[in-house]
Amino acid sequence: MPHRSFSKSWLAAASVAVLLTACGKPPAGGPPPTLAVPQVGVITVQAQTLSITRELPGRVTAEMVSEVRPQVSGIVQRRAFTEGSLVKAGELLYQIDPATYQASVDSAQAALERAEATLATTQLKADRYRELVKIKAVSQQDADDAAAALLQARADVNSARAALATARINLSYTRVTAPIAGRVGRSSVSPGALVTASQATALATVQQLDPIYVDVTQSSAALLQLKRALEAGQLKQAGADAAKVELLLEDGSRYPLAGKLKFAEVSVDEGSGAVTIRAEFPNPKGELLPGMYARAVVQQGVAEAAIAVPQRAIVRDNKGEPTAYVVTADNKIELRTLQLGQTLGERWLVTAGLRAGDRLVLDGLQKIRPGQTVEVLPAGAGPTPPKSVASTAVQS
Repeated sequence: MPHRSFSKSWLAAASVAVLLTACGKPPAGGPPPTLAVPQVGVITVQAQTLSITRELPGRVTAEMVSEVRPQVSGIVQRRAFTEGSLVKAGELLYQIDPATYQASVDSAQAALERAEATLATTQLKADRYRELVKIKAVSQQDADDAAAALLQARADVNSARAALATARINLSYTRVTAPIAGRVGRSSVSPGALVTASQATALATVQQLDPIYVDVTQSSAALLQLKRALEAGQLKQAGADAAKVELLLEDGSRYPLAGKLKFAEVSVDEGSGAVTIRAEFPNPKGELLPGMYARAVVQQGVAEAAIAVPQRAIVRDNKGEPTAYVVTADNKIELRTLQLGQTLGERWLVTAGLRAGDRLVLDGLQKIRPGQTVEVLPAGAGPTPPKSVASTAVQS
């Protein structure tokens, strides 16, 4: 009997020890369990001078565009250019049949010669009557009529000269020339076609492509924000020589030549609420064509002592506010609420919430919480054998 009672007592004590161990309470005299300290990769926030740019959508437009239309009517005798080729200003594009216009020139020339002959005889008569009226050989009325006839003859000569000049101008218009230098597009007519003066359909279009314009749009709200940042001293105006523009093409490639700002529109488009900004780019190889979509990276100012951090370091809270984790001097996690500016490539410009020297967490964001002690590693270094800390006893 005593032996049986001792066995039962020993079994009960062992059961209690097992239950205490399962509840997290170690047996008396045993070592406490350990927990691994989370490892985080951090970078040290640094202030720097940054060029503030904004990426804006836009379209490529020719610097000069000229739609070629005939100024006289007639039959096109020949086309003197190759479609898509470069032409010089004044170079012949089309020849309209000049026969009727040459005849008009000849007729106007003859009319001028006739008027000049009449002027010569009228001049002699007026001079003679002016002398005769002094000796009363002719009446004053006859002398006045001769002087008036002279004025009429001079007017006829001037009219004939103007008619001749008009005929010659019309004859010159039968040579349809390029008004500007540039690349000529396709022709809308072929030899033998009848064209009319100032017709609605252009014969061809000549566009000057070097240099070339890129027109981009920016919201008026963004312009106001930029103005306030300049006034507050957060940004400094970039100099005229520093206001460069870079171009990103439709395929994502970067155009190799930099452009420069020309002007900004003085009014806001009522429909879109945007302002048009024009940039000029050199285009020696003709890579940029009118109508192409492009994105212009426009330099808008310079921020001194600016803080820019990788976008992956920013975490949004339940309210959508941007936050970031910072490691304090005693290696504890602190949650900071930030104010963000614009994106700069793969970085966010931080206007408030971080300062130079802060250790910003980049790696291991999923396994940390505010107030937690962490092991600090350089960002991107990868995990190392973890350290551990003794846990406190949990009261059951």
